[in-house]
Amino acid sequence: MSPHDTNLMGTVHGGVILKLIDSVAGVVAARHSGGPAVTASLDEMVFLVAVRVGDVVHVEARITWAGRTSMEVAVRVTADRWNESVPPTTVATAHLVMVAIDEEGHPRPVSELTPVTAEDARAYRQAEIRRSHRLALRAALRDEQDATPTGQPS
Repeated sequence: MSPHDTNLMGTVHGGVILKLIDSVAGVVAARHSGGPAVTASLDEMVFLVAVRVGDVVHVEARITWAGRTSMEVAVRVTADRWNESVPPTTVATAHLVMVAIDEEGHPRPVSELTPVTAEDARAYRQAEIRRSHRLALRAALRDEQDATPTGQPS
């Protein structure tokens, strides 16, 4: 990473890392779905360790769940020093929900995801838990909004 990527603390700005995460998740989702995919939501964005100027950043992503038109992409970001031979350090993780879209920008079907390994099956189950939590939160917030009288602050 270079000096123009830094924040006021002198480390790489979280937004720079987030942009890398979103870009790689989009590529992985597009490859799985056979066409364009857009970001619908971002879950569990966790910054674990600051990235410094001079760090070499690596971004790995994989599909962990696929529904009718959406996919969950798990992303792991690691960094190592450009001038040292040391193992990479995990600096951030995230889960993004990507939606496959057609030429008009409407959702389109995606391929099934069949877990192959025990790790794939675990990641799939965890993705289903995150999905159920997202849906439950959305419903609870909608219900709370519907229960609030119009014009009244909630």
